[in-house]
Amino acid sequence: MSYANSDMMGFDARFEKLQMIIDHAKKIVFFGGAGVSTESGIPDFRSKDGLYNVRDVRFEQYEPEYLLSHECLVEEPKVFFEFYRQKLDTADIQPNAAHYKLAELEAAGKITCIATQNIDGLHQKAGSKKVAELHGTTLRNYCMRCGKEVPERFIFESEDEIPRCPHCGGMIRPDVTLYGESLPTDAWNMAIYAIHEADVMIIGGTSLTVYPAASLIDYFRGNSLIVINRDRTPRDNYADLVFHESIGEVLSRIQVDGGNEK
Repeated sequence: MSYANSDMMGFDARFEKLQMIIDHAKKIVFFGGAGVSTESGIPDFRSKDGLYNVRDVRFEQYEPEYLLSHECLVEEPKVFFEFYRQKLDTADIQPNAAHYKLAELEAAGKITCIATQNIDGLHQKAGSKKVAELHGTTLRNYCMRCGKEVPERFIFESEDEIPRCPHCGGMIRPDVTLYGESLPTDAWNMAIYAIHEADVMIIGGTSLTVYPAASLIDYFRGNSLIVINRDRTPRDNYADLVFHESIGEVLSRIQVDGGNEK
């Protein structure tokens, strides 16, 4: 089914087809972005109300990408950590309906991998285990000098402007892929393998404009491609089903029978 035909279908008809696809699927991969977490109250990076467009006045002199770059971390660490602490603390954020339904689908043996561009750890908080964190996570931190890991809340709770390692005094950094850094190899390879083996791929909550992560979709060789995103994406015309409704609304309606559970 082409996007043009899908776009002419009402929500109920599209959802009925989605349910049928999931019922018959053996290996589903979910590829998600910031839109999955916005329904939990985390602003995305590029919408008009996103993180990059609602900035504290002290950051106005900086480009938003710079504030989350390797260059900023190394050259102006006080600026980096001030921005990081203000904008990326998600300790009190809870998973939403989309996170929980994806975890349920994984538990039933339907989803083989969640490839996420998000760094908030909400998929794991909801119960998902097979998660490829393409941009790392704010839930892990390590010393840039000795490599030792420190507790999840270390950076946010440190009273030092620049958090220092309790073992060697080196600078602690989050295990997040910053601008100017390569994506983590293990997560990248995990996502490639799962996408290549999948018979169904669901793209959700992402504009598909962030590379190289968005290029992972090119590895999909399966039967059904589904896009769930508020705005149009470059893959809409290639998808079998397209939803421009809330991702939580769409996914929460899915009935999981556990037929593939092992």
